[in-house]
Amino acid sequence: MKGIARLASELGISTGTVSRALNGKPDVNAETRARVLEAAQRIGYAPNASARNLAKGVTNSIGFMIELNPVTASNSDNFFMGVFDGVQSVLRLHGLELLVLPCPTDDDPYLYLQRFVARDTVDAMIISATQKIDPRIDLLQRRDIPFVALGRSDSGREYSWIDLDVEGVVHQSIDRLVALGHRRIAATVPVKGINFTSLFHHAYRDALARNGLPYDPDLAIDTQWGELGGYQMTDKLLATLNPPTAVLLIYEMMALGLYRRLAELGKSPGRDLAVITFRDEPALRFLHPTVTCFSMSLHDLGVTVAEAVLARLRRDPAPPVQMRWPMVLKPGDSDRPLSAMRP
Repeated sequence: MKGIARLASELGISTGTVSRALNGKPDVNAETRARVLEAAQRIGYAPNASARNLAKGVTNSIGFMIELNPVTASNSDNFFMGVFDGVQSVLRLHGLELLVLPCPTDDDPYLYLQRFVARDTVDAMIISATQKIDPRIDLLQRRDIPFVALGRSDSGREYSWIDLDVEGVVHQSIDRLVALGHRRIAATVPVKGINFTSLFHHAYRDALARNGLPYDPDLAIDTQWGELGGYQMTDKLLATLNPPTAVLLIYEMMALGLYRRLAELGKSPGRDLAVITFRDEPALRFLHPTVTCFSMSLHDLGVTVAEAVLARLRRDPAPPVQMRWPMVLKPGDSDRPLSAMRP
């Protein structure tokens, strides 16, 4: 005999009275409650929090869904680790746990999320890698599950989202390169992928037009993410009929491959090709010449995401949070004026 049954037997009262006393119910007199708590402490009994939460219809867990793929599994990108740290720093103050839900490469993200929703595994969700049309958003709204999207989508009704300021980064980069004298500016723009890539592509075309430059599809390089993608696309850039003098990388880890391939060809960033990457990354800080990129606090981003999901969980009447996360230009030596580059 153990647990509530043992306490009830020792004290000569019903298990229901013991349960109500342990859970602070008002219909138990002070003397009985004191006896129950003293006996529970003496035998080292602690109520089953999971069972209690299940009875209340809560899990005290917030799910954070990410999508695994060969690139994220093989490179040293620390984006989500930094965001998780910020999210957890807030949730723990509210007695909540972060449950990371990694969707496998060969699984459908919608079906993966649907299974967790059906099990009532979490009280609220944070989703990432949003698609332009993302059925996960419709699912969460249909089930009335509080959620925040780390990224934008055209799906669903009004909801909370926080996204990186893709447009701001692209426009600042193109403006900077044009001011340095560059007119043939390429960008790595995967044709298929998350909505982030579509936003990047549109911003690239808009920024060129705003600077009076034509859009050349040969300079919108469709390549895979990661170091290998950066390595392979370098040859594509240099093989064009009228090669670009500058390139904007949609994914910062591509810079590792690009630097390597340029070195093999006897060339260097900043001297033969101006380079700007989307985001700062610790692995890039050891490259020479230093990389021009954009910095941000992943921890602070995670804090803001957590605060937004808590507001949805509390059913706050305030409008949903919808914001582009600011990123700050961090000049390096990889994008020199065209006049200072080798012909």
